[in-house]
Amino acid sequence: MRENGNGQPGWTFLTNHARVLLTVARDPEMRLRDVAARCGVTERTVQAIVADLEEGGYLARARAADGRRNRYRVNPDAPFRHPAEGGHEIAGLLELLARADDRESGRTPGTSSAMDEGADA
Repeated sequence: MRENGNGQPGWTFLTNHARVLLTVARDPEMRLRDVAARCGVTERTVQAIVADLEEGGYLARARAADGRRNRYRVNPDAPFRHPAEGGHEIAGLLELLARADDRESGRTPGTSSAMDEGADA
């Protein structure tokens, strides 16, 4: 397997689009610069990805209650884009990775999280 220069694998299972979507689902009010830091990409890349996700119907943007930040709502009913995953909604991926987050954090699966609030808002 090829490496990317810093000892990490040169490829991953999730795309940057999936990583940004999951990060926003976990914290709908996170600043894009913080999303970029968490995902390991530039803020400009995150801005372009968020625009793609909004255009594709995966995210909706609104002003947060404080009037200073954006709040994002994930559309869990949006389908995967590739024909190989046709007929599946992104909700399954979000739920799968939320369960993994719950196990890592010690939360009881099914309890409220930022991802739940973002999906339901």
